[in-house]
Amino acid sequence: MAIVRTKDDFGVATEGAGAFDVIYKPGVAVPFSGIYRCTGYGDEYALNKGNPAPPQNHHQHPALAGGKAAAIEWKLLVYAQTK
Repeated sequence: MAIVRTKDDFGVATEGAGAFDVIYKPGVAVPFSGIYRCTGYGDEYALNKGNPAPPQNHHQHPALAGGKAAAIEWKLLVYAQTK
């Protein structure tokens, strides 16, 4: 979970909030600078717009019931607004 000093340091998206629902595969260029969270394991990484999401072999997930590991996918957690 991303941690901040105070809740006043952040705003809540009202427009474009759907950008937080998009899932990015490993190695795909992300469209926004910000913090991205792995949906399967919770690791978080800061990525710049246009840079690729961490690759499939960046980290491994433990096996789930049935022996298969959860997919490594990335989701925007914090949008870094630039001017």
